[in-house]
Amino acid sequence: MSVKVAVIYYSATGAVHQLAQAVAEGAEKAGAEVRLRRAAELAPDAAIDANPAWRAHVDATGDIEVATLDDVEWADAYAFGSPTRFGNVAAQLKQFIDTTGGLWQRGVTADKPATAFTSAHNLHGGNESTLLALYNTFHHWGSIIVSPGFTDPSVYAAGGNPYGTAHPGANGAPSETVLQAARYQGERLTKVTKRLKGLAVD
Repeated sequence: MSVKVAVIYYSATGAVHQLAQAVAEGAEKAGAEVRLRRAAELAPDAAIDANPAWRAHVDATGDIEVATLDDVEWADAYAFGSPTRFGNVAAQLKQFIDTTGGLWQRGVTADKPATAFTSAHNLHGGNESTLLALYNTFHHWGSIIVSPGFTDPSVYAAGGNPYGTAHPGANGAPSETVLQAARYQGERLTKVTKRLKGLAVD
């Protein structure tokens, strides 16, 4: 019996998308059934077209399914990812989160493990505050926050962020070191979820 992990993210130019893929890979490696889902794009075409990297990413990821409330209800655990927007969650992901009130009222999100990952342009460009903002949602959901902490060497190698994997976008695409930390985060989320469900952990 496997656990079900929903990796739900928003990415403009691709960094958070790559982190999401790595988190999903780590969860699958640990035995989870994974749904990788993106938040719907809300920005107007004029804004997207003004940034060639943004347009390229939108076009390249059109085949990834858009997140729905069914994905939240389906999952045993959550991994949410967002770029930093002035130290906070991107509007696209926040808009999706704001539709989950009915599920919260029914207790769907209660007692389910959850974690988060992010990317800001600069190393200290709001990464930690964005992760904490996502964790505010999980507190309200009654979820169980599963941050990576300092529980694996990959966390230190990727910059030592105990709140969640974070990538400084000014450095280009996420390095293999950062992606490995994201894989570990997905693996840790899955293993903790298995323990809570009374399943064997390798």
